[in-house]
Amino acid sequence: MSNVLVTSSLVAKEALAILQNMLGFAKNVNRDWQDEFTGNQNRGYSPGQTINIKRPPRYTYRAGRVSVPQATTETTVPLTLNQGGTDLAFTSFERTLSVQQFEQKMQAAVAAVVNEIDRQGLDLARRATYNAVGTVGTYPTSQASALQILTQGQQKLDEMAAPRDRQRSIVVNPAMNASIVQGLAGLFNSASTIGKQYQSGMFVDGLGLNVAMDQNVTRHSNGTAVINTNTVSGASQTGSTLTTAALNGTLTVGTVFTIAGVNAVNPQSRADTGSPQQFVVTAAAASGATSVSISPAITPTGAFQNVTASPANGATITILGAASASYDANVMYHKDAYTLAMVPMFEPLPNTGAKVMQMSDDGFTVKVTQFYDGVNDNNLMRLDVLFGWAATYPELACKVVA
Repeated sequence: MSNVLVTSSLVAKEALAILQNMLGFAKNVNRDWQDEFTGNQNRGYSPGQTINIKRPPRYTYRAGRVSVPQATTETTVPLTLNQGGTDLAFTSFERTLSVQQFEQKMQAAVAAVVNEIDRQGLDLARRATYNAVGTVGTYPTSQASALQILTQGQQKLDEMAAPRDRQRSIVVNPAMNASIVQGLAGLFNSASTIGKQYQSGMFVDGLGLNVAMDQNVTRHSNGTAVINTNTVSGASQTGSTLTTAALNGTLTVGTVFTIAGVNAVNPQSRADTGSPQQFVVTAAAASGATSVSISPAITPTGAFQNVTASPANGATITILGAASASYDANVMYHKDAYTLAMVPMFEPLPNTGAKVMQMSDDGFTVKVTQFYDGVNDNNLMRLDVLFGWAATYPELACKVVA
């Protein structure tokens, strides 16, 4: 009986299937923007390593019959592609492995790729997401606290006008998963739901959320700034830079804070939600600094209004968590909060001696290249991905901290 040789086509198909199955965070985000690259390539040009994703304009309501034309303002979010992958080498003897044996090696190789894609996405979520719920250092192990943290996260998404279209998800780390399973153990559920959680030890889909557990959930560490002793310097500030009195400690990227007297508004009605607007630090600030880069930009009026008012001079800045505290940045999000683009890559010409197969499905793409090292009798294989992340609508997401 002849040996079963693993072809590039079979490897690419298997690698793509494994990648899709293993992804946790990335499987529930927006993946539409790879067409921006591939569509333009088919027309004879490439948009380059970075594209700018347009966010739709907003307008304000006009009362009465007299027309009041408004300017159209479009904002963009950059998405930059980066290449990576995993490389394997087999001797000719090893190359005759059966497909079943080879699948185990492929799972290990693709796992490294999956891990990095999800890790980069979840670190972006930690850095870019400004909404947050939960208590730093406290896990929701009771029924009341587990329900509270999940419904508070949903409340944040509702206040930001995130659609309830069955495309909301939550990704938690092992510690948060264990706590929520424990907390919801006594909650009335269908026998099938209880059975799934008991058999798998996993918090399963429920409360309007697609659920995933991912060990790559990032842990955030605050700087040394004391949580509620720094203040704003100067009234009527707007934009993405906040002027402050000299900071009494450092601020790290991803740190969440609120400003006294500044509430969030509904993005459509501009009505006060009754919840303090949360901001996230987008560039590290040193002790003694007098300006902090923040997101979202403070916008107290107009179509893109996001706060009830600009902060007052001397308003207190309250940081989430204690100085130098660390916490898990689990994330609840609508599909459109984040975008992953995975783009088909250039394939070598046929006369180069390499065998190349590229597979794409549902916005995911993997390229497999095989070539031979005759000196060492090695069959070399490389798995490549070209991908990039962007926080396109971070207001549609919420960190669930503990």
